[in-house]
Amino acid sequence: MARLADRMLSRRQVEGLIAEGKAVFIFDGNAVRADAWLKFHPGGDKSILHMVGRDATDEVNALHSVEARARMGSFIIGKVQQPWESFTPPLHGGKFRPYIEGEEDEELSESECPQSKGALSSLSSSVSSEDNSFLLDPSLRRRHQGSAVASSSSSMTSVSIHDETSMEELTRKGMEYDLATYPALDAETQGKIVDLYRELDKQVRAAGLYNCNYVRYLREVMRYLTYLSISLVLLHYGWYKMSAFFLGVFWHQITFTAHDAGHMGITHHFHTDTCIGIFIADFCGGLSLGWWKRSHNVHHIVTNDPAHDPDIEHLPFFAVSHRLFSSLYSTYYDRVMQFDAAARVFVRFQNYLYYPLLCFGRFNLYRLSWEYLILGLGPRKGIAAYQRWLEITGMAVFWYWFGYQLLYKSIPTNWDRFLFVMISHAVTMPLHVQITLSHFAMSTSDLGVKESFAQRMLRTTMDVDCPRWLDFVHGGLQFQAVHHLFPRIPRHNLRTAQKLVMEFCKKSGVPYALYGFYDGNKKVIGHLGEVGRQAKILAECHAAIINKGDYGHM
Repeated sequence: MARLADRMLSRRQVEGLIAEGKAVFIFDGNAVRADAWLKFHPGGDKSILHMVGRDATDEVNALHSVEARARMGSFIIGKVQQPWESFTPPLHGGKFRPYIEGEEDEELSESECPQSKGALSSLSSSVSSEDNSFLLDPSLRRRHQGSAVASSSSSMTSVSIHDETSMEELTRKGMEYDLATYPALDAETQGKIVDLYRELDKQVRAAGLYNCNYVRYLREVMRYLTYLSISLVLLHYGWYKMSAFFLGVFWHQITFTAHDAGHMGITHHFHTDTCIGIFIADFCGGLSLGWWKRSHNVHHIVTNDPAHDPDIEHLPFFAVSHRLFSSLYSTYYDRVMQFDAAARVFVRFQNYLYYPLLCFGRFNLYRLSWEYLILGLGPRKGIAAYQRWLEITGMAVFWYWFGYQLLYKSIPTNWDRFLFVMISHAVTMPLHVQITLSHFAMSTSDLGVKESFAQRMLRTTMDVDCPRWLDFVHGGLQFQAVHHLFPRIPRHNLRTAQKLVMEFCKKSGVPYALYGFYDGNKKVIGHLGEVGRQAKILAECHAAIINKGDYGHM
């Protein structure tokens, strides 16, 4: 086994293994074959599949503990030459050819390699309608407000060639904006960013920012218990609406600690943090931690990619990119996200519906949680197999104490029960705002596999500036850019880490997006409004074409 791990694999040999269906990625100069681990990975199989053929060193280090990284040694099948030139993963449309014995890398020209589509040359030249889009900077967007945009989806064959070209032009302009705003994608520039990011990680560790301050969490627990106690006292005396309000505050606040536990940011021990998270999420909140981890890990790998990131796939209610107009196939949900009649209505008014719809966000999380558990989408074997049954038990306990004991037994009328449910769930709305605020208005461009992990996280994520005394309200979600760079840092240390990240951004030349809470909300609403206007233009364009009978000259 040692000799197998020490052998040198060429790029063509790795490509050949992937062509055979092997899930091979690169970690710290080693080729790791993970297809046997896909069904057992606690974070789900999709997060691994997104890294097939790529150098996943920074992603693996950011999301995994030292113990988890050590276990990867048993999956190493060889070493590769560094720096590694990443392939486009099969899940992203990359094509791979079987390896022919004796075939060398230098024998292949760029035109023969379908994976070269992620290269800088292809990004800066022509952009096809299959590329992800970035909705432009306001000054650029205004120039295109009058443009007719249309989908290139086969379900919209009545759209004229002119409209399809306009859509592609909008996509191209968005990518050009990103390429002009962020550091170049050549190997030398991105290599320097990688080196600076890894140096930043050493600084973070040297500063002890991975160490958890348990006194801070003790204070958190005392605050949570205060909210819950107030809710129960008010319930006892028949103040149902105020009781519902404080129960909603309790749910809102405990979610932050469940988030930390899901990232192993409390004890840094997999089973301990997982059980803490399940107790909070499932037993206390009725939501599945396993579903969240499966979804959230993918979000951290392919942040803000409309075809891959479930955190921005919210049709028919929201579309953060005009690319969603073409009924994209979601690699996370394994289905087409139809831009149907309902979506055309909701998206046109999404900037007005943003806050009202988020009041009902928790109900959708119930649905996703039960879907995950009933369908058994998590690991059924391995170290995480027990979690499904622990979660089902937790969900049953939740609906017993909340649904039966609290709602049915403690509240006398159906109307009061209805109001209790609606108020307690609507109060959690700021949490959904905080989650979406950091990403909805940021870039959705796919700049390819050449882009470094650090640059991709900072390009697709914004931080929210707020005074220190308000940190408990935001629960660490105001430091999403810092969190995406270092997901396992306990949230009480993120403010300190922010200073180091800002220095990193100055050295690397990667812009750091920081907005006040009001300005951040304004940016998101403006962005949703712009996409909504594009949807309106698309609908008007379709109507005009149908009325004229002009279906283009295909």
